[in-house]
Amino acid sequence: MKKNFDVKDLSLAKKGNLRIEWAGMDMPVLASIRKKFSNKRPLKGIRISACLHVTTETANLMITLKEAGADVVLCASNPLSTQDDVAAALVKYYKIPVFAIKGEDKKTYYQHLLSCAQIKPHITMDDGADLVSLLHSEREDLAENIIGGTEETTTGVIRLKALEKEGRLKYPVVAVNDADTKHLFDNRYGTGQSTIDGILRATNRLLAGSTVVVCGYGWCGKGVAKRADGMGAKVIVCEVDPIRALEAVMDGFQVMPIKDAAKVGDIFITVTGDIHVIREEHFRVMKSGAIVANSGHFNVEIDTEALEKMKKSKRQVRDFVMEYTLPGGKRIYLLGEGRLINLAAGEGHPACVMDMSFANQALSAEYMVKNGERLENRVYKVPEDIDRKVATLKLNTLGIKIDKLTPEQTQYLQSWEIGT
Repeated sequence: MKKNFDVKDLSLAKKGNLRIEWAGMDMPVLASIRKKFSNKRPLKGIRISACLHVTTETANLMITLKEAGADVVLCASNPLSTQDDVAAALVKYYKIPVFAIKGEDKKTYYQHLLSCAQIKPHITMDDGADLVSLLHSEREDLAENIIGGTEETTTGVIRLKALEKEGRLKYPVVAVNDADTKHLFDNRYGTGQSTIDGILRATNRLLAGSTVVVCGYGWCGKGVAKRADGMGAKVIVCEVDPIRALEAVMDGFQVMPIKDAAKVGDIFITVTGDIHVIREEHFRVMKSGAIVANSGHFNVEIDTEALEKMKKSKRQVRDFVMEYTLPGGKRIYLLGEGRLINLAAGEGHPACVMDMSFANQALSAEYMVKNGERLENRVYKVPEDIDRKVATLKLNTLGIKIDKLTPEQTQYLQSWEIGT
């Protein structure tokens, strides 16, 4: 009989379970939602296909959804982001089918994606919209029962909005990424810290005194730039948006085109969500010893094919560090195959910040089950009451109290008559 999971090694499960518990201690908001879900079982009978990074934090989300009554299947949203011990623990201790192996090739990745979709889900959970893409292309037959979905990341929201614009989106999707309690914290503080962490784990280089080039100044780029600056790096920002570029200037960073930054940078980090941000013409003018890393969702931001064509030779010099020697002897170091460096070489975002993101996921799944059939086939923001609930719960778990408006203040904010 064919097994209903595909993980690297079930003997890793004990270690993975301890790590899941460790992360769970720093996810009190999700824990409070899990307690409520366990009692009310709002997702009973609902099949959920989740294509997310298989990490300790994601494991706590999957356990929460299962305790809410859902039948959950999980696959990886990136070939290098899986934590194999966590995947094993979910299978062995929580009986959650997982299809994910760190370092899986492209063929296996898409086989796992299909295995996750085979349950004919009612709800999809995506991080990058690969699952949605599958269900809107070669396997439309598996999309018959879908009530709605959720999307975790900026790149996925971009893809979903493109589908919506073409009138091809088959079901409503909540853009969890657009919740204030997600992108203002997860993207900025989570990506900022975990990206630097991944680069340092891979290279053990000193950031102080180095010139770090950050391509993209959205919330992720802001976080990366701030963390690099905090560790003593000289930060250069490259942008195409004039408002974001101006914001980077006001934040104290040097701003210039990538063609100029390529000549002076020591470490390059892409966080744009776009394709071929760093290309052949940039590799040609980089210093020997330049380090290139990506923290955008897909491995397209760095033109690795151009680097392959340019190389005289290459060799792996450390875990997740590939040395490319170009004609003339110049060496360029590519980290994590150009994939998400924070998950390829590190553990991803800290549990504290993912607590809010995955609380939004859980509550948005509940919202979609209750309201999905009444919604149009569009991309929706997380309802404001959910966003505020997550923020309130987070403050409560931190023991922080805030003020409330007095009746007089409330009336003033709702009126037009009262002036100077």
